[in-house]
Amino acid sequence: MNHLRHRTLRIAAIGLFSVAAACARPAPAEPPADLILRGGRIYTLDATRTWADAVAVREKRIVAVGTEAEVGRWAGPQTRTVDLGGRFVMPAFHDAHVHPVSAGVELGQCNLNDLPTAGATLDAVRKCASEQASRAWLVGGGWALTAFPPGQPRRQELDTITGDKPAALSSSDGHSLWVNSAALAAAGITRETRDPAAGRIERDARGEPTGLLRESATDLVGKVLPPITPEEYDAGLLRALAHMNRMGIVSFQEASAREPMVAAYRSIARQGKLTARAHLSLYADPGQDESQVDRFVRIRQEVTEPGVTARTVKIFVDGVIEAATAYLVDPYLPLEGETAAAADRRGLPNYSDERLGALVTRLDREGFQAHMHAIGDGAIRQGLDAIAAASRANGPRDRRPHIAHIQLFHPDDVARFKELGVVANMQPLWAYADSFIRTLTEPRLGPERSKWLYPFGALRGAGAMLAGGSDWSVSSVNPLDAIQVAVTRRALEAPADAPAWLPEHRLDLPTALAAYTNGGAFVTFEEKASGSIEVGKLADIIVLDKNLFEIPPEDIHKARVVWTLFEGKDVFRAEGVGH
Repeated sequence: MNHLRHRTLRIAAIGLFSVAAACARPAPAEPPADLILRGGRIYTLDATRTWADAVAVREKRIVAVGTEAEVGRWAGPQTRTVDLGGRFVMPAFHDAHVHPVSAGVELGQCNLNDLPTAGATLDAVRKCASEQASRAWLVGGGWALTAFPPGQPRRQELDTITGDKPAALSSSDGHSLWVNSAALAAAGITRETRDPAAGRIERDARGEPTGLLRESATDLVGKVLPPITPEEYDAGLLRALAHMNRMGIVSFQEASAREPMVAAYRSIARQGKLTARAHLSLYADPGQDESQVDRFVRIRQEVTEPGVTARTVKIFVDGVIEAATAYLVDPYLPLEGETAAAADRRGLPNYSDERLGALVTRLDREGFQAHMHAIGDGAIRQGLDAIAAASRANGPRDRRPHIAHIQLFHPDDVARFKELGVVANMQPLWAYADSFIRTLTEPRLGPERSKWLYPFGALRGAGAMLAGGSDWSVSSVNPLDAIQVAVTRRALEAPADAPAWLPEHRLDLPTALAAYTNGGAFVTFEEKASGSIEVGKLADIIVLDKNLFEIPPEDIHKARVVWTLFEGKDVFRAEGVGH
């Protein structure tokens, strides 16, 4: 059946792409290819989703795609020809929302990711405290809110381990900070300390800080933490690049770049060690006014290193549902054990409608692309309204704004993504009924609103452009994990007969793959250079050990990238592959 389909597509390709086939024949004066990949199942992800058998690369670019006979004409005495043995080939991945520098730095700190219980988390903290005894602070993160029902660990739990050494540990979603009594004292936080704007200090029944800080309240401790050195930033970025290359990622959008991070990207690029293209979203401080745009203009002018851009600005519109800080159209429902006052909350928006509209309009007028974090339906609506206001004020242009995370929708706003030209920057790995959804999200929203959680299928049906991102280190950076969940709406290890969560919002495999290739390239203005395997484009190519179209959907996450080509260069290759 696969052979018949392949043959049918080949016949169609001969009829529809005779011009492209002719282009595959080199003129006599042209030099041969540097590399030819043959004997593969190449899914090009071009506009018609063509399949091919071989591809040729010269220097950075693809010079031929097609049959082995067509591509073989590009072979010369020095051409490296690799028989893929039937392996699956596709364009390399683009991550539209990721935090490589902070993730890389965290790899050298106290890592609390993927620990399901409070006991396991505290054991890991105890181990970190022993291993890092010489450091002035215990710093790290990745703990899960669900490990401490209802998402609220206490300072006393840290005090018994760390004693007088200050400790600050960020949650896996990055919107809460768990600190001990010594850290509270170092930051001067007492029962008299007021909650900052768009932040919350959690308190016990007596009004004493519990050791949990939400949103902007985390900055109260952040200001007294030992600074990360430029060398640590550089080392963190290099760790992250190597890890992302192993996952097949060759281009990404840094989701929240502060100036020290910008410096790290520039440093690594100048050293010739940048193994992926980095598109920096400059962090907009919600506590500052529009004058910060002048600083963004300066940074954009200064960033001239090849492979790095700084034309995007990241705006945090709200928080997260699990901590009741995401901005909702209607109030949260209280969780069991919470006070009734929680029912009055609609979250913690970082901006009024007027402030957000003014900031986005000013950024748009200066030629910046808007990149917004919006989780709640109120925040998504705020973001769309701000983009509409900028469009009215500044007129038509190729602006490609994108809103990331887009967890809870009001159904009236789904069609507005297409209407306003807003890219839906999704993190599909979160779109299944995990413990966060079951214990902290659905109970806060109720059944009717919960039907509109991560409605990727509805967005696709409404014609929205989809781009895929990971939000690493919040969650796995492996695109195959997220692609599987987008297709199945089930946990990675769930059996094939397990019920899908909100199955009407599933994506098919070609659409999910396109989000991590075509869509990611589009949102970074790279679609003419990358995102598909076509003649003239950069040789951003990956080889996998399994054909994603020939395995069950629940096994997609078991596939592995075995070779990553970034602009024609090997940046990752498994042993025994590519010789």
